[in-house]
Amino acid sequence: MKIRLLTITHKSPSWIQEGYREYAKRLPHSCSLELIEIPAEKRSANADLKRLTEREGEKMLDAIKSNHLVIALDVKGQLMTTEQLAGQLAHWQQGGRNIDLLVGGPEGLSPDCLKKAEIAWSLSPLTFPHILVRLIVAEQIYRAWSMLNQHPYHR
Repeated sequence: MKIRLLTITHKSPSWIQEGYREYAKRLPHSCSLELIEIPAEKRSANADLKRLTEREGEKMLDAIKSNHLVIALDVKGQLMTTEQLAGQLAHWQQGGRNIDLLVGGPEGLSPDCLKKAEIAWSLSPLTFPHILVRLIVAEQIYRAWSMLNQHPYHR
């Protein structure tokens, strides 16, 4: 199974890039993680944020693969414990589909992206900087995979 993390982003700090790469490389080919960065629209003091989010959403929708399971990361999505995520990961693997995980920009995902998603997943009721979400997701997927494979990392 391939998991593609589609994210609206500006340039991320090197420590985020390094952390993401570390967890992504720990995952086996059978559960690979690929980062797809979609450039964020330029923001200004008088920017129409709704329109910017819509344009970012259009670019994200264009990047989604037609046969992939689409999961939106959204504060209103389903909260999961690590154990529940591990169960979901096993379920997704058994389903045989690749996954596109959608991470919005500073204003979140466009309504069209949320409609396209088959599942909405919330990492936390807290608000995280969108640039940090890729690192959190990579670590949590690795942790869930570790649990499923009795790897000592989870302890």
